Amino acid sequence: MCLAIPARITSIDVAADTAKVALGPVCKEISLALIEDAVVGDYVLVHVGYALNKISEEEAQRTLEIIAEMGLLEDELELEPGPTSSVETTGGQG
Repeated sequence: MCLAIPARITSIDVAADTAKVALGPVCKEISLALIEDAVVGDYVLVHVGYALNKISEEEAQRTLEIIAEMGLLEDELELEPGPTSSVETTGGQG
C-alpha cells in the first residue's frame, strides 16, 4: 500500500529544489518540484520522494495518528526511499 506521509521540513536546498524532512527519528531528502513557497518548519505530504502539498501542523498530527492506529506507519517508513536514499540490495537480483 502506498501512502502520502506528513513530514516537517528541516532544511531546504533552493538550488537543487530539495528539502530534508523529519518524521520522528527518520530524516529523508525529498524533491520540492511539485510545490511552491515551502519554508523550514512547514509540513508536507510526502509520497515516493516528492512533497505533494503543504498541510497544517494539526492536519499532519491527525493524519499521523490515524496512520499509526492502522499500524501502517512503520511499513511506509521502510518502503518509501527518497530520491537520494541509499537502499542496498543483496544477491544481485532486483
